[in-house]
Amino acid sequence: MRKTTHAPGTIHRLTIDSKALAGNLLGDPTERVVDVYVPHGHSGEGLPLLVDLVGYTAGGPAHTAWKAFTENVPERLDRLIGEGKMKPAVVAFPDCFSRLGGNQYVNSPVLGNYEDFLIEEMLAAVEQKFVCGGTGKRGVFGKSSGGFGALVHAMRHPDVWAAAASHSGDAGFEHLYLPEFPNTLRALAKHDNVIEKWLNAFEGKIKLDGKDTMVLMILCQAASFDPDPGAYLGLRLPVTPDTCEIIPERWENWLKWDPAIMVKTQGASIGKLKAFYLECGTEDQYNILYGTRRIHKELEAQGIAHRYEEFPDNHSGVDYRMDLSLPYLAEALSA
Repeated sequence: MRKTTHAPGTIHRLTIDSKALAGNLLGDPTERVVDVYVPHGHSGEGLPLLVDLVGYTAGGPAHTAWKAFTENVPERLDRLIGEGKMKPAVVAFPDCFSRLGGNQYVNSPVLGNYEDFLIEEMLAAVEQKFVCGGTGKRGVFGKSSGGFGALVHAMRHPDVWAAAASHSGDAGFEHLYLPEFPNTLRALAKHDNVIEKWLNAFEGKIKLDGKDTMVLMILCQAASFDPDPGAYLGLRLPVTPDTCEIIPERWENWLKWDPAIMVKTQGASIGKLKAFYLECGTEDQYNILYGTRRIHKELEAQGIAHRYEEFPDNHSGVDYRMDLSLPYLAEALSA
């Protein structure tokens, strides 16, 4: 068990009954938990607010739970703030887990309008309760799918967020998702190429493996980027089921959400932020490095200030990188 050497902050739990998530096709609950960290010695009043968007297969409370051999995020915050390496900040951990295993934090008739939930409901609840954040003092950060969420929110809502950090956020969809479509089709073929049959079988299993999770992840992305309300749970793939050929109009819907493409027309929004942090490991097993580099190069070409990092590691177990991003965001939001 890890010894606590710094005065611990307090974790509060809020529950929000969301109108934005009502009517989602998955039948997921609209009542959502948000854990909120307040640093030791503070009530939250006047502090910046950071929002943690977790990666796929997790929910916000996973980051506040006990973690073996290392720190959870509140313990990391206790250390960084206690050592004077990070300015005090309130940090919110919203639970956006779904029946499809996660979230991309955008509006979708399938998963629910999570973009609206975060901006219109979650922020209002946390800021009212703790008298923190507000215009110019809100930041969003995340890793993997959460990093994608941070990227997209930074480009779409610079009026809401004043700082953002993406750790290995989904980008460069042709390298990230295209390699997974053949595996997905092979899995579906065992169930007559019917998504409903595959999902029913998946949900009936008593033990899951990584292959199952990757198929579910592709379905979750389909629900986020190219929902079809006329299909079962709104789910369809952008490839033909027999030959795995790209269906151009469907794949184009996915690419509209690729941050490596979005940055070309929406990168100027990032320039409105007080701080923008972008990074990826050089050994990222999902090939996200290449899309991340494209974002960095495009921001440089547009003359948009940002902090870019590459580090010698892969996509997994890289929470230690928050030691760089969180102090950077808190410093900018405290100015």
